Amino acid sequence: MSNNLLIVESPAKASTINKYLGKDFQVLASYGHVRDLVPKSGAVDPDADFAMNYQLIERNKKHVDKLVKAARSAENIYLATDLDREGEAIAWHVQEILRDKKLLNGKRNVYRVVFSEITKNAVQHAVANPRRLSDNLVDAQQARRALDYLVGFNLSPLLWKKLQPRLSAGRVQTPALRLIVEREEEIERFEPQEYWTIAADLHKDGMDFQAALVRWQGDKVEQFSFTSADQAQAVQAALQAGASSGELSVAEVKKRQRRRRPPPPYITSTMQQDASRKLRYSAQRTMRLAQQLYEGITTDSGTQGLITYMRTDSVSLAGEAINALRHQIGSQFGADKVPEKPNFYATKSRNAQEAHEAIRPTNPAWTPQRLKAYLNEDQYKLYSLIWSRTMACQMIPAVMDTVTVEFAAAGNSRFRVSGSTIREPGFLSVYEEAPVGGKQTKEVRLPELDVDEAVKLLQINADQHFTEPPPRYSEASLIKTLEEYGIGRPSTYASIISVLLDREYVLLDNRRFMPTDTGRVVANFLSSHFERYVDYEFTARLEDELDAIARGEQPWLPVLREFWEGFSHQIEDIEQNVSRAQARQARDLGIDPKSGKPVSVRLGRYGPFAQIGDTDIEEEKPKFAGLLPGQKLATITLEEALALFKLPRELGTTDEDEEVVVNIGRFGPYIRYGRKFVSLPKEDDPYTVDLERALALVAAKKLADAERTIRVYEEQGIQILKGRYGPYITDGKKNLSVPKDREPESLSVDECIELLANAPEKRGRGKKAGGKKAAAKKSAVKKATGRKKTTKKKSAKKKTAKKKTAKKKTAKKKTAKKKAAGNKA
Repeated sequence: MSNNLLIVESPAKASTINKYLGKDFQVLASYGHVRDLVPKSGAVDPDADFAMNYQLIERNKKHVDKLVKAARSAENIYLATDLDREGEAIAWHVQEILRDKKLLNGKRNVYRVVFSEITKNAVQHAVANPRRLSDNLVDAQQARRALDYLVGFNLSPLLWKKLQPRLSAGRVQTPALRLIVEREEEIERFEPQEYWTIAADLHKDGMDFQAALVRWQGDKVEQFSFTSADQAQAVQAALQAGASSGELSVAEVKKRQRRRRPPPPYITSTMQQDASRKLRYSAQRTMRLAQQLYEGITTDSGTQGLITYMRTDSVSLAGEAINALRHQIGSQFGADKVPEKPNFYATKSRNAQEAHEAIRPTNPAWTPQRLKAYLNEDQYKLYSLIWSRTMACQMIPAVMDTVTVEFAAAGNSRFRVSGSTIREPGFLSVYEEAPVGGKQTKEVRLPELDVDEAVKLLQINADQHFTEPPPRYSEASLIKTLEEYGIGRPSTYASIISVLLDREYVLLDNRRFMPTDTGRVVANFLSSHFERYVDYEFTARLEDELDAIARGEQPWLPVLREFWEGFSHQIEDIEQNVSRAQARQARDLGIDPKSGKPVSVRLGRYGPFAQIGDTDIEEEKPKFAGLLPGQKLATITLEEALALFKLPRELGTTDEDEEVVVNIGRFGPYIRYGRKFVSLPKEDDPYTVDLERALALVAAKKLADAERTIRVYEEQGIQILKGRYGPYITDGKKNLSVPKDREPESLSVDECIELLANAPEKRGRGKKAGGKKAAAKKSAVKKATGRKKTTKKKSAKKKTAKKKTAKKKTAKKKTAKKKAAGNKA
């Protein structure tokens, strides 16, 4: 049995590390978090100095039992969970479980070991140099968990009462939602402005290029210098007339060299952003792949972690890593690509956590091509990105030759064109950053141009443009903005996005976030009534305080007390003083011309809906209609809302005098003819479909029904039909397959009646035969039987106890007699 037990979070990590340590070590996984707050009120008690009530996570109980069993026979226990605050908290929880089991009574040593890469040297070095658990990091994570609980467990029930069931709010997710909603509102308010640009098409030495007008009659040309077609075309005509020779003269040539430094190595947020822009990976997918690369990949030479820890906001690299990178660059790309001194980078994040390394390959010599056979396609792409960026960060800058040329035009006007060529690619030969916004800047090459040289003018163009609204957030731009505001941490960006999508507060439309009506109402409700707690600066300031706790500069309880004092009062105030109607933020659209009643839209229990009438004023019940897919509370018009009430529409009758009605039901739009139904195809609009089209659909449905009908006994209400699994008999209540030894057409009505009589009752969806009454009866019997069994058990226990007591009394009497006999002797 091993004397040393080393505990990590994941089995993959355990499997890799197990190969690095000898037989004296047993490596086991906790499978993530082992304890969490009890999922009920009182898990954090503000009245008892924020005492936190934890319980084992049920799904991990068997893994915890295994850890406890292994700990009983170990002399040394090494807690090797991740090196961030969350990892420190998991290690603390494991230690507390072992303490509760009376295993830490001085007989066993407990150590904390951390490593930023899973390689043999790193793991063995960490085990040889352990430390104690950091109370500061544990306190910081405890404070974070308590804050998240206090916000979620108090705000979410308030949302259920005031808005809609099953809604939730979070300390960090709500400011992120607010960002998305505010951007959408900004887009909706946006009014495009017209502007015109004027450019000259030029030609020299077989090269065509374009120069933009930058000065007109001595004045600088701004974006809105020309705002109409008449104005732009007048300027175009004047410039064309002034260049009657068909040439423009070079007035000025500026040449210079520009050096472009390589970007720093990846931190969590920049890796997620780059993977989103270049690989179209979601933040969650990127982190899942990075975790796999970190925990270890099996190759011919064994299992090895390929990258360092992926949750970090530090851009620093270890000295050994820098030396290895410089050596690899020299051998693979040439000594001239290695700078004289290493490149160092400063962390830009306003709330950088405890100093970790940046994300880098554990061994630069493992090139992506060398590892391709051992990685799946997704792993290979992400590893290539990380490897390239890390190599680039320690290479020489790129050198660009830039040239700016101005051409003189009539009326003291100037055209300008800029071009650039790469003189020395430097780090660009390995890696180039993805452009923000998806617009790639192209290298513009120009012919050799000299001052006073005449260049052929092909034509002068005037082009119309309109300003565009700000773009919706992509995953990359949202993470970048959250980071700039100081909201969230490397370990939370992916989960923030995941929660917003899972709760259906936002949708991804063409890889851009668009808030749903529910998301908007929640964000606006919280922004209106909890302004301080969804404020970007407040959220970032709270993150600062958590960082200060982690550094040991501030105790954690005062932070919680200050937060809870104001927050709890705000909850009570809103609960008492804000009505459901106010919370749901109804939007008045106008008056219904037919009834004269107000028309409004709002969020209801089952989603957004339109309403004609007012529940507070009128005795008559208002009319309701759900919004159609694509319609929004914020943008729907009065006309669009009134159209929702046109259903059901009576279109006329069939040739058989069946009433034809179009409506929208639970499963979409449909046409009813008599007592039968036919679905309306997607290309047909229930609000505009006419009788002719409806009759065509009904006729097609009748034909399909006729083709599946084998025989009908109308008087008895029995049909023999063709089904998906073969012919069957039905009376609408029971379905029964036609016996295999009979032809369906040969079955008589009496035979059908007899077969159906012996068939079992048709079951409802997801319900057992017998319904609620049978279930209730079964439950009652079970309870009664349970009581009888319990009574019998109790009775048996009593009898056993009596027998034991009688035996003890008999034994005592015999002992007493023996003693007495001995004394007499």
